[in-house]
Amino acid sequence: MTPMRDHEPVPGRPGRRLTTKETAELLGVKPETVYAYVSRGLLTSRREPGGRASTFETKEVEALARRHRREAATSPGSGGDLSVRTRITLIDRDRYYFRGVDAVELALRHSYEEVAEWLWTGRLAEGVAFTAPGPVLDVARRAVNALSEHASPADRLRVAAIAAAAEDPLRFDLSEDSVLNTARILIPTLVSALPPALYAPKDDGPLAHRLWTRLTGRPADEASLHVLDTALALLADHDLAASTLAVRVAASARAHAYAAVSAGLGVLEGPLHGAASGIAHRMLLDVLDQGTAVPVIADELRAGRRVPGLGHRLYSGEDPRARVLFGLLEQVPRAESALLAARDIVATTARHTPLHANVDLALAVFTASSGMDATAGETIFAVARTAGWIAHALEEYGERPLRMRPVGHYVGARPPQPLPAAGDGPHPPSRPE
Repeated sequence: MTPMRDHEPVPGRPGRRLTTKETAELLGVKPETVYAYVSRGLLTSRREPGGRASTFETKEVEALARRHRREAATSPGSGGDLSVRTRITLIDRDRYYFRGVDAVELALRHSYEEVAEWLWTGRLAEGVAFTAPGPVLDVARRAVNALSEHASPADRLRVAAIAAAAEDPLRFDLSEDSVLNTARILIPTLVSALPPALYAPKDDGPLAHRLWTRLTGRPADEASLHVLDTALALLADHDLAASTLAVRVAASARAHAYAAVSAGLGVLEGPLHGAASGIAHRMLLDVLDQGTAVPVIADELRAGRRVPGLGHRLYSGEDPRARVLFGLLEQVPRAESALLAARDIVATTARHTPLHANVDLALAVFTASSGMDATAGETIFAVARTAGWIAHALEEYGERPLRMRPVGHYVGARPPQPLPAAGDGPHPPSRPE
């Protein structure tokens, strides 16, 4: 029998010591973090005679683990407080910032790809372009083309992400370099897997140019492409929106980047999130058709619905993203009538409630005036926000795993309850005579 080294744990032996790997697993951190704890005096390490690896006292490690759990229960990100420490986006006084830089200025001066790299790395990579290998694109396109013609944009993007994941044997590598490589391939895959609106879609050049050929059959002009590229950059992140929170929960459970993005896409499809621009698009077409916003707004309010495209819970004044896009759309001649209709919507609603236009209405003006389908805004939103989701997933991979685990507040029947008998449970109401 091979003798067991002194530093190896022996079950049941009093005072047994833990290896670095065991200590890291018990604390839910990386091995290098264990050594950081030693340097900060939180743990004491020891090398056994004849051994090269450090070992740790079980009781001391368990005490530190209990301390971490107590801190997690009362810190931001615990079940009682859904705030999460982040270095990615700050929203303050009707402005927002990407890693401390004004997001509007960044989006006006840099491409979507450059803004994405800034979000991910904090470094500006001028002229960067995202490309995907041909075999990955082929697999993703075949998967998307197999869907029903009634599939939503989120359906197509989720399927493309799943297909790309299945082709990536390194998807479970959560190191920063690996996740960044995934991101730079996944985003162009999502775009190029979408069914083309033009006979000869672009599969190279800036991402906004490639996306345009998937959204409309109209030829592109520079002013409209600039609007689309700026919209992508502006929408790349927006703090902890519902979809971003879903991404962080998935990343906290150590789901790979494709799975985390899929979680975000699932939430984005909600009518109160990414699909909101499509609702605003349809309303805008009704206003253009009737020539005035008055009857359209009246119908919305009579039906008990909020007027889409107006107001934002994070901005007391104007949504800065909408302000920028409206300004750029003024340089697009064919957007004039849709812009006038949007202003009519805002002015009509302001008679009763002073609400400002938000980015959903700005997207609606862009998509409606560019000959795009009502779902185009959702597609733009999803592609754009993938950059932010990757940034948040990367940030979450560096945190303690499974920290995004709220505690349920049980309000049901108190146990113990008797076992149910057959037929027990709620019954459907009887039909009226």
